[in-house]
Amino acid sequence: MQDINALNGNSSIDTELAALRVQIDALDTQLLNLLNERAKLAQAVGHVKQKYNQPVFRPEREAQVLEKIAQRNPGPLPSHHLQALWREVMSVCRAMEEAVKVAYLGPAGTYTEQAMVKQFGHAIHSIDCTTIDDIFRTVEADGAAFGVVPIENSIEGAINRTMDLLLTTSLKICGEVSLAINHHLLHINGDMSGVKTIVAHPQALAQCHHWLKEHHPHIEQKPVSSNAQGAVMAQADPSIAAIASDIAAATYGLQTVVAGIQDDANNRTRFIVIGKQLCGTSPNDKTSLILATPNKAGAVYALLEPLAKHGVSMLRFESRPARQKGWEYFFYIDFAGHIEQANVQSALAELESNAAFYKCLGSYPVTV
Repeated sequence: MQDINALNGNSSIDTELAALRVQIDALDTQLLNLLNERAKLAQAVGHVKQKYNQPVFRPEREAQVLEKIAQRNPGPLPSHHLQALWREVMSVCRAMEEAVKVAYLGPAGTYTEQAMVKQFGHAIHSIDCTTIDDIFRTVEADGAAFGVVPIENSIEGAINRTMDLLLTTSLKICGEVSLAINHHLLHINGDMSGVKTIVAHPQALAQCHHWLKEHHPHIEQKPVSSNAQGAVMAQADPSIAAIASDIAAATYGLQTVVAGIQDDANNRTRFIVIGKQLCGTSPNDKTSLILATPNKAGAVYALLEPLAKHGVSMLRFESRPARQKGWEYFFYIDFAGHIEQANVQSALAELESNAAFYKCLGSYPVTV
């Protein structure tokens, strides 16, 4: 190891570093001034929005800004890092107009909270809810402008409760966020010898099923409302270990016994943003529908034919049984494009005329 005193006494290094640091300090001053100028413009935008009774948060506008950042980036900084930085800048500027209220599946440290921050940044008024139902109710009752809920996992498939609530709610989908899911086995002191129970959300237990069966087959597995709730339990009781994120570990002072115990290394979850406002067009839009068909031969083919006819690319097709009627199904469909596009409008008009049930959940920007 180099002697720190020797480094401090090296006048050549000191001279070269001093010159570079002067340049960095000058750039930092310029950045500070520019950021404050941007904040003043954001305040002016807020006054105009208030004058015309427009919402503070426009998902499509922020998606457009982030797309421009990527297009204009000359390097060497990676575009996705710059986009994350710019999202926080927009979040802070937006908060000068008004801190957006967002409901999420709590407590602190859940993956839903991470998805919320990825979409909105940190400068928000977050409201933690205990269930997905509570998130929908909070937004429907204007307790929050938006809610963030999981809708699909790459291992376990659709989140059934979210799918059921989308069928009956008046809310629209306003955005989508995809998040890499890395599950860790956590404990208060890292010693598993006295652990009697491993707790986690049912989805997390399922996503780690094979690992748990191989390494801890005799420890009871107990489902809880969220992984963060499991972390809270593990913090209070050394006989409990939790499966949760590294953020949950840091939040609740837990040690990581084993990192990355999910059965699939490419484990991802999609989250949707729900709210009452409709989104304009952005560089990367998706539209979601719920449909049902008459019970006759070829009905599904006839239902979907307008998508191909009008050049609309279907991204997802999933069926779910109708609870009120045995052996009848609702079809959840995602496709690329926005309802303001002419070809999409033509396809939707035909879809609606062919369907026994039709519900458009909205068009919205997708955050990768």
